[in-house]
Amino acid sequence: MSTLPPEVATEDATKQSFWMPGNYQHTVKRTEDAFQACNDIVVCFQERARVERQYAQQLSEWSNKWKPLVDSSPLYGSLLQAWQCFLSSADRLAALHSSVCRSLVSEDGDRVRTWQKETFHKKLFGGFKESQDFGTGFARAQKPWAKRLKKLDKARSAFHKVQRKEQTARDREVHAKGNPDVAIEKQRKIQEERELAQQETEKVRARYEKVLEEVTRYAPRYMEEMECIFDQSQEEERKRISFLKQAFLSVHRHLDVTNNESVKAVYNELHNTLMAINEQDDLRWWKNTHGPGMPTDWPQFEEWTPEKKSKKGKKEKEVESQQGTIERR
Repeated sequence: MSTLPPEVATEDATKQSFWMPGNYQHTVKRTEDAFQACNDIVVCFQERARVERQYAQQLSEWSNKWKPLVDSSPLYGSLLQAWQCFLSSADRLAALHSSVCRSLVSEDGDRVRTWQKETFHKKLFGGFKESQDFGTGFARAQKPWAKRLKKLDKARSAFHKVQRKEQTARDREVHAKGNPDVAIEKQRKIQEERELAQQETEKVRARYEKVLEEVTRYAPRYMEEMECIFDQSQEEERKRISFLKQAFLSVHRHLDVTNNESVKAVYNELHNTLMAINEQDDLRWWKNTHGPGMPTDWPQFEEWTPEKKSKKGKKEKEVESQQGTIERR
C-alpha cells in the first residue's frame, strides 16, 4: 500500500488544521451530531424495551401454559412445590421485565427527550441556535485572520514568481558567459536583466516579509479569540457528555437485573424451595396417603342387627294410599 511522502502528508495535515479558514465547521457540526445521537439513543433503547416486553409476555405465556399441567402432574410433596415455584418465579420475573420496559421508555427515554428539548433550540428554517452562535463566533474571529492569510498567500505567490524569474535570468547569464557566440553587448544586456530581476526579488521579498510579520504579530490575538469560542463549545459538549453518561448509567441500573433486589428475592426463594425438597418427607407423605400408612377398618366379627321399623307419618300414609289407588286402576 502506497503512502504519501512526509512533506505532502504534513501539508495536508496543515490544511486540515483547526486554525485554517473554515475548519472550525467540525466543531460547529458537533451540536447537530449530538442532537442526532440523542435521537438514536432513544430509538435504540425503545427497541430494547420492546425486547423486555416480549420476554415478559413469553414468560407469562410459558407459565400459564404449564401451570395446569404441573398442578395435575403425578409429582407430589416438596418436589411438586419446587416445580410450581419455577412457574411462580417466572410470573414475578415477567412483572419485573415489564417494569424494566416501562422504565426504559417512560423514565430514560423521556429524560433524554426532555433534556434534548431544553438543550437544543431549533431555528425556524433549520439548524440550531447553538450551532449558529458558535459558527458566527468562529467566523467573526477568523475573518481578519483569513484576510491576512489571503494577503500573505498573494505576497508569497508574487515572491515565488519573481524568484523563478530571477533564476531564469541567472541561468541565461551563466549560459551567455560560457558561450563565445554571444556578443558582449548581448551579455551585458542579459546581466542587466538579471540585476533588475534580483532587485525586483529583493523588493518583493521585503513586501512578503512585512506581510508575514503582520500575520505573525496578529496570530496570538487570533488564537486567543478562537480558543475562547472553542472553550465555550467544549463546555457545552462537556455538559452533553456528562448528561448522557448519567442517562447510560440509569439504563444500566434498569437493565442490570443481577443487582436487582426483587430478582435476588425471586431466585433466593426458588433456591430455598429447591433445597427444601426432602425425599424422606415426600416418601412419608406418599406412604401415609397412598401406602401402608393409610388408616383402614380391618375386618372383624359383626353381630346381625335387625332394622328398626320407623313409624309412618300421616302424610306418608296418604301418599301410599294414593299410590295404591293408582295401581288398582
